[in-house]
Amino acid sequence: MSSKVLVENAGAFALVLFLLMLACVELGRRFGRHRAQADPQGWQAGTGVIEGAIFALLGLMLGFTFSAGVSRTESRRQQVVSEANAIGTAYLRLDLLPERDQPALRDLFRRYVDARLSVYEKIPHDLVAAYAELDRANGLQGEIWRGVVRATRDVDALAASRLVLPAINEMIDITAVRTMAARTHNPVLFYGLIAFPLVISSLLAGYAMSWSLERNWLHTIGFAVVTTAVVYVIVDVDYPRVGLFRLDAADQALYETRAAME
Repeated sequence: MSSKVLVENAGAFALVLFLLMLACVELGRRFGRHRAQADPQGWQAGTGVIEGAIFALLGLMLGFTFSAGVSRTESRRQQVVSEANAIGTAYLRLDLLPERDQPALRDLFRRYVDARLSVYEKIPHDLVAAYAELDRANGLQGEIWRGVVRATRDVDALAASRLVLPAINEMIDITAVRTMAARTHNPVLFYGLIAFPLVISSLLAGYAMSWSLERNWLHTIGFAVVTTAVVYVIVDVDYPRVGLFRLDAADQALYETRAAME
């Protein structure tokens, strides 16, 4: 299963995990009832230590995974603002270049920002088109760089080059950082490693509840709902361009930068 398939089916993954947990609770309960009849005195001996260790491990895995996903999302949000600032600074420093070169470069900047915005607008709907827009933005980067280099070859523009070229370079560098960050996620295998202890924990929970003759559906369903909801949020927050968690508010900084270019 690829990362793309996983995030597109995060709801189905959580639902299957929920049903599997309910089934495992019931299986654990039946096994516990059988053990209680076979060994009324010792059927629960030593189980508390094992249950505590497994549930503690599960809590640590969920907590660290959720924290890592939120941290990556916050980092991506900061990168959007950093790119907007870098583009805005580079655009303003075009004023230092010869006036004859400024109109063409400003037009390239507008097209470049439009392409960068289009990349992230298309990601949730068409990944192939998003990559095409990314290639177009990279091509415009090269045109901007070559245009600025040509404009700073004059003796009078050499001083300006010390300010303009570093700003262009920073603008280009941040795109590589954002692209790599957008491709960085938890490995799919990691979610399997979360699902496995959840299943084992459900078996143990059902076993511990087998002392009661009546099934405690409130606790059973509550346990399954809470844990699967956390898993769903962990998957969703790790893909903030596709799921419920979005970076639209952060993108506004780039839209405002584009509006200032008119």
